[in-house]
Amino acid sequence: MSTPFRTNAHVAQPPLAHAAGCGCPLHARRRWGTAALSTLAAGSAWAQQDMVIPEGSRAVAAAAPTGPTAAAQEWAECKRSGFTKLSGSAEQIEQMASQQYAQMLQKASGSKALGPINHPQVQRLRYIAKRIVPLTFACNPRAKSWQWDVNLIGSEQLNAFCMPGGKIAFYYGILAKLQLSDDEVAMIMGHEVAHALLEHARERMGKSNATRVGVELGAAILGLGNLGRTVAGAGEQLVNLTFSRSDESEADALGLVLAANAGYNPQAGVTLWQKMGAASKGAPPQWLSTHPSGKTRVKDMEARMARVQPMYERAPKPDQQFGPPALKSQPS
Repeated sequence: MSTPFRTNAHVAQPPLAHAAGCGCPLHARRRWGTAALSTLAAGSAWAQQDMVIPEGSRAVAAAAPTGPTAAAQEWAECKRSGFTKLSGSAEQIEQMASQQYAQMLQKASGSKALGPINHPQVQRLRYIAKRIVPLTFACNPRAKSWQWDVNLIGSEQLNAFCMPGGKIAFYYGILAKLQLSDDEVAMIMGHEVAHALLEHARERMGKSNATRVGVELGAAILGLGNLGRTVAGAGEQLVNLTFSRSDESEADALGLVLAANAGYNPQAGVTLWQKMGAASKGAPPQWLSTHPSGKTRVKDMEARMARVQPMYERAPKPDQQFGPPALKSQPS
């Protein structure tokens, strides 16, 4: 008897699901939140299992230089911002994320909207993750001790994320509505994992702290009072938007590297964002958007192909292929 699985539930994403409130369809509902949570959630059964590294990923990892700085020397995309030092500790943020993720899974399960372990799309996501995750360990040393978890949420939203500490979720809608290929799924997963590796959530907290102090100090020095704080606050918002566009570009770059070395064709990054662009009609202008525009993003990805295509060609390829969910038949 199969486990019931709804694909049209409303499941709110955790506050720490993304480093920046973005306007594109993938991240349209993501907003900042810093609510403290008291206890750590237990990891899922998948996260607590010994990860079986597929031969392809093992070969790629073995081919990389050894030593703690190997990834930094090999992949410049792994460099993290110094702003992370201005926020709370990585452990605290990962604990918050773990608790929020567990609460989301509990709510999804209660709505019969948590993908069962034998669901084809759950198996697909976890297979792709097991090719990508071993490549993260040298990029951020903390990643090796993360309790990685991958789950499918039965919602029609176009959404996916990786929270601090390696907590990954894909919403059914993004797989079904965009009819994503395995390569395209790997591009999204690589991008989201890159946010966690680069500690963008922690970085954003640090940047927010720094700009808030600067705004208040400037208003006090200039004697502008509340009016000065209002004007300066608008400037702070624009600074933070610029930072978040930078975060997205960094995640795109590292995500392509991760997916290509896991054996997934980086050209899918172009087709993915073409699909996303078609789904994001009416998006705000690039200057006031937290993501680069679709056209800019595709252009930037095309410029990165000279770097990542050779990585893909050298990488062992997946020994399993999956397909997207079947399209629902339209009533005649």
